Amino acid sequence: MNNFTLSLLFLVTSFPLAAQDPRQIIIEVRQRSHSDSEKYEGALQVIESKGKVADKRWTYDRIGSHGNSKAIIRFTSPAEVKGVALLIVNHPDRASDQWMWTPALNRDRRIALQDRSTRFFGTDFSFEDLEERDVDQYDYTYKGEEVIDGESCWKIESKPHAGQRSQYTSSMLWVRKSNYTYTVIENYKEVKLIRRLKYRDMENVQGIWTARTLEMEDISRKSRTILKLDSLKYNAPLQENQFTLEAIRR
Repeated sequence: MNNFTLSLLFLVTSFPLAAQDPRQIIIEVRQRSHSDSEKYEGALQVIESKGKVADKRWTYDRIGSHGNSKAIIRFTSPAEVKGVALLIVNHPDRASDQWMWTPALNRDRRIALQDRSTRFFGTDFSFEDLEERDVDQYDYTYKGEEVIDGESCWKIESKPHAGQRSQYTSSMLWVRKSNYTYTVIENYKEVKLIRRLKYRDMENVQGIWTARTLEMEDISRKSRTILKLDSLKYNAPLQENQFTLEAIRR
């Protein structure tokens, strides 16, 4: 093996192709987390700026894959929100369609695009934060590498394509190099940081590295919501007829 071959080998192994193409990194993130369905029971703690804590629980069911899926989130406690449900229909080429069912009012309503930035029933997740969007709805820029919580990460900026509706003008994504999972996502409106989402307690569940704890921080409110995923299952036997307006009214 001559010196030229050794030099070329060094370049290839030192600078992975994926690291030169941020879109390919995000595609790999999606591929490694792919499942045909997902379900879990979520335990939430909403921690307000003055330290007040509210506990909530919901169930989450999804059928389909990233950017082409349907999901239902249904609160199971406390009593004042029990039964409230959100149906999310994700599309590969545009923002999701969303409907919310409120048992106390015995009616459902469509969540308009201009309302997607509001908090989802007292949590620090907005309605938009609960949807899935396809990789092709964004432009990506590679911003280098950083160490987050001891993990070497790729840093990638994403911006919605022109014409895509979003409350955020850009997001900064940190992706663990070890297993292609997110560690932090920061969402911005122009230069102002709006929300920060942290992915913690990583666990290999059915071959998919998964954060069992998510923490969403609302920067302006100085509040945060901690979501723990219990009874998590991938590729569970779910049916399309479970993801309709009629289904969330039951």
